[in-house]
Amino acid sequence: MIDIDLRNDVYRRPLATALERLGLSGGWRCVDVGAGGGDVSVALARLVGRNGRVYAVDSDPARRDEVARAAAGAGSAQVVALTQAGEDLTLPEAVDLAYCRFLLLHVRRPLDVLARMRDAVRPGGWVVAQEPVTSAGRIGGEPLSMPGARHPDIGALLPALARDAGLSLVDAWAEAPAWAGPGPVAGYLEALTDVDPREEPVVLPPLVTVVARRPGGAGGA
Repeated sequence: MIDIDLRNDVYRRPLATALERLGLSGGWRCVDVGAGGGDVSVALARLVGRNGRVYAVDSDPARRDEVARAAAGAGSAQVVALTQAGEDLTLPEAVDLAYCRFLLLHVRRPLDVLARMRDAVRPGGWVVAQEPVTSAGRIGGEPLSMPGARHPDIGALLPALARDAGLSLVDAWAEAPAWAGPGPVAGYLEALTDVDPREEPVVLPPLVTVVARRPGGAGGA
């Protein structure tokens, strides 16, 4: 499996599985939509190497500086930070992979964002989206909620949304980290919700991963 450098990320395994499915390698052009502080963008940059390029796109202008610092610290000069909303995604070149995670649950029009991601990749290029089914998560057996999200359970609709955005589905699955007591899972939950689960058993929201392609083209980067 691809060794993606996100050691403290409890959801890193489904991302690594998706990238392995694509055959991501050196020289690829990628865009990370909703990049936040750029952790995934920098991890992708390490995988695509100096001959590749990663666009880290986020609607928050402050994130641009965070991404730049993260890329500089990792020696990943091919990371290009852009301030854009997902609904307005526009790149200076077609890319091989468009990626998002924990983005569509917050935007007003998820289908429009997926359509923009489809248009951003070359014909035959890849779109990978990872979104949660929040209410399927559990703390001590009780359902989780995320009142601040516009579409907290959008993961349950993600395969259909990808299809409706004009993408060809290749693979889709759900995976949920679980633990009891202190550890990365409890820490992630506390960072997400400001709730310390202490010794309670935790099942984080299942993350639905969709691997899809833009129709046309021959495959490969």
